Amino acid sequence: MEERLSSVNREQRRALFVGGSGLFSQSASTMLLSFVLASMMTSFHISGTAGGFISTITNLGMLVGGLVFGPMADRNGRVKIYAVTTIIYAAATGMMAFANSIAVVYFFRFLVGVGGGGVYGVIMSMVADVFNSEQRGRVTSYVTILGQVGSIVAALAAAIIIPISGWRGLFIFGALPIFLGVYVYFKMPESAEWLKVNKETSKQEDDKPGLLDLFRNGNASNTIKLTIMATVQIAGYFGLMNWLPSILQKKSGLSVSSSSIWMIATIVGMSLGMLVFGQIMDRIGSKVAYSIFLLASAVSVFLYSFADTQAALLIGGTVVGFFANGMNAGYGAIVGNLYETKIRATANNLIFNIGRAIGGFSSVVIGFLLDHSSLVVTMGFLSVLYIVSLLTVLTLKGKEGRAA
Repeated sequence: MEERLSSVNREQRRALFVGGSGLFSQSASTMLLSFVLASMMTSFHISGTAGGFISTITNLGMLVGGLVFGPMADRNGRVKIYAVTTIIYAAATGMMAFANSIAVVYFFRFLVGVGGGGVYGVIMSMVADVFNSEQRGRVTSYVTILGQVGSIVAALAAAIIIPISGWRGLFIFGALPIFLGVYVYFKMPESAEWLKVNKETSKQEDDKPGLLDLFRNGNASNTIKLTIMATVQIAGYFGLMNWLPSILQKKSGLSVSSSSIWMIATIVGMSLGMLVFGQIMDRIGSKVAYSIFLLASAVSVFLYSFADTQAALLIGGTVVGFFANGMNAGYGAIVGNLYETKIRATANNLIFNIGRAIGGFSSVVIGFLLDHSSLVVTMGFLSVLYIVSLLTVLTLKGKEGRAA
């Protein structure tokens, strides 16, 4: 019997609010850089390579934060680590407003990555702890959609704040989540599920959760496979969001009034896709949901390379966003279903942040392919990645009937 979300209890409402607020704030703070990078490069008189390294070092920070704070959240509590990581990325974002050299920018941006990478798995685990496997697909889709809303708010904040106080003022705005971290630390209790598991684990000194647990007790296969899937997910996201607008306008001679129109259409498609994916996942299982979306992603991304009108560009962007990025909503749920409570945060952070670190290089690969081949070949490369992910998800081993 399908579990409904119409009667969530107080603990579940609290987890939804805090989890959604966290991903909203983290996405907004992280996205601010994209709106001020050109201005910062001018202020510090640096090259494009040096400017691009700001994003690279952010991803490295996310990997470090994920590896460090995932096990800490499993051992010491979701709430404490949520608060600490939120304060880290928010404070570091605010301190960038006072940077007087590019070296200082690198340092604080690395810390933004550490906090942002650390909080992701905590949020997903916090939600998974209080909802069962028949509800997690929908719940994580709602939380992930709020992350997209955070990106939109970042764009609006940039449009309002930059003309008034420049890029430094925008980073001060990015420090606001500090208040969220403080509120959670003092007001949010740990879930009954985590407290129960932690009490049981504490009795066994040799059973403390850690990274190696992801490769023990039959977990190794799923850990490797989910990491491959997350890498493809991030590779597709970076490839689509960073390259497609300029590629299609340049190669096809299209003129879109503003890149923001394409971005909004794609984000709307992504959000709708996340909503639908969560529903499908809870009703018929993650294998079927991912299979549908991965196959549709492979087809739609390839066909998108033939877009030759402005309408096709916008509609196609919505469709591609719906499938290719809509399934991003399922990772927190599938990890919650496949891993025990005591290692959920570790699993979420390791899998997704390794995927982010490796998948982030897709922009470089796509740039290389565009320089040495055609647009069809380049988009075909992304399609092949989605097929690889499809073959991977079909071999996932669930620990319960609806886990996979």
